[in-house]
Amino acid sequence: MAELLKHVYNEALFKQFCEKLKQVYPLFDEQYFMTQLFDEEWAQRELKQRTRHISHTLGATLPQSYAKAIDILSNMVPECKGFEYLFLPDFIEVYGLSDWETSIPALKLFTISISAEFAVRPFIEQNPERMMAIMEEWAVDDSEHVRRLASEGCRPRLPWAAPLTIFKVDPSPIIPILQRLKADDSEYVRKSVANNLNDITKDHPELVKAICKEWIGQNSKTDWIVKHASRTLLRKADPETLSLFGFHHNPTVHIKDLTLSTEQLAIGENFTFQFTVNNPTTDVIKLRVEYGIDFMKANGINKRKLFKITENTYLPGDYTFTRSHSFKNLSTRKHYSGKHQIAIVLNGVEMAGIDFILGEEK
Repeated sequence: MAELLKHVYNEALFKQFCEKLKQVYPLFDEQYFMTQLFDEEWAQRELKQRTRHISHTLGATLPQSYAKAIDILSNMVPECKGFEYLFLPDFIEVYGLSDWETSIPALKLFTISISAEFAVRPFIEQNPERMMAIMEEWAVDDSEHVRRLASEGCRPRLPWAAPLTIFKVDPSPIIPILQRLKADDSEYVRKSVANNLNDITKDHPELVKAICKEWIGQNSKTDWIVKHASRTLLRKADPETLSLFGFHHNPTVHIKDLTLSTEQLAIGENFTFQFTVNNPTTDVIKLRVEYGIDFMKANGINKRKLFKITENTYLPGDYTFTRSHSFKNLSTRKHYSGKHQIAIVLNGVEMAGIDFILGEEK
């Protein structure tokens, strides 16, 4: 099984962190920090709980003046790069909401090394107009990390974060930022723009469809954003979205010879499946080819997840696909035994399916 993310917070990391911190703040009490950090409840804490506990422990060991503490952390943050240092922006979230003059420049600085997408959200909730005006300025910053924060931080449904309910209800304050970034030179930024729009489709699909129709065809960078932003609508076989990308909602094709290497396997194993797409017409047909698996959930109800195979155009004739699928447990997906189904989906329409049994892990 994959290593749990919370284990990135370990003694070796914090010994290194303390050494870096003492370079800019020699008075830092490393022994007290480590003792308070790895307390009796440490092992039971999950990732976000550990992150918050680290912030509180820093608050107890750095100067009580928030401005002085941020000055110290700002001097060392260029040496702290990566996911494992998310507790540094979290420190701003915990202690800095009442001091925007100190916190906003710190968020901008910290995001370059770590990403402040989670820490900026309480500032949005506290004063949406003020914070979104700042993020519009960030959207034209020289740093791709700051420009990405302008988009990523205001996503209505950012994973691992509480939703921004105000933007689920009314996403209009987000749109000017996305407009500024829709042709950004950085793929890192463009991906965030697409993900933000995809979030908005969950609550306001018509708005996103209108934006996509307006943006498509302007340039290749924006076209990529439009396509990636439309993935949920494509999976739902929204007719307007399918048409926008040249797909027919009910393609005149057939699935032949769907077979599985086994119709009974155990959690942790994999199977191979094969099927043939037949285009019986005399026309070239554009297809989005996916397979879906109806996974058994803990509550005994099946829920489908789609996996994209390809998108292409097909002349008349037969086209055979062979793929494998693993049923190993992941940090993001736990498997449960029971009856499952695999389905072949073309342009959002289920064309064929087979049941199979997933047994207990051996």
